[in-house]
Amino acid sequence: MPSCRNCGNELPEGAVYCPKCGTLVETARQLRLAYWGERFLAWLVDVVILGIIMAPIGVLAWLGWPGFAIVPRLPSWIPFVNFGFSNVVYFLYWMLTEGIYGRSLGKMLMRLRVTRLDGEHMDMAQAAIESVGKVFLLPFDVILGWILYPKRRQRIFNYLSGTIVLRA
Repeated sequence: MPSCRNCGNELPEGAVYCPKCGTLVETARQLRLAYWGERFLAWLVDVVILGIIMAPIGVLAWLGWPGFAIVPRLPSWIPFVNFGFSNVVYFLYWMLTEGIYGRSLGKMLMRLRVTRLDGEHMDMAQAAIESVGKVFLLPFDVILGWILYPKRRQRIFNYLSGTIVLRA
């Protein structure tokens, strides 16, 4: 079994990073991690596209049209956390697009993709875990990721789902 050149920890088969110290495995150098700025722009594109699509529904619900009663935003006792209807739509969007295609529309435009740590296509469970942080806990997810995983450029929920964002 191969070991990490930095800490000597045994590496699982197909590992891109050492699970102990986060050092990039020598054979994985061909994988190019996406920068935080690229990821932010991809996220912003997705938010704008879905915002434009969902705006008419929000207006009709605000006007009180029958059939457009949208679940109100649930009260939150944690700052920066939102469990509203629109966030459920964003969650489904990211889970399905990244789980099926490995990328959302924003990531397609930015030429990024979400993969497992070995660069292979992730499954739907990994996409769901990864999307939870992006939709419901983004500020905590990103800030803790910057602090804990700067070499891997992973958010906390990327780490938990075993995924990374690569430049295509």
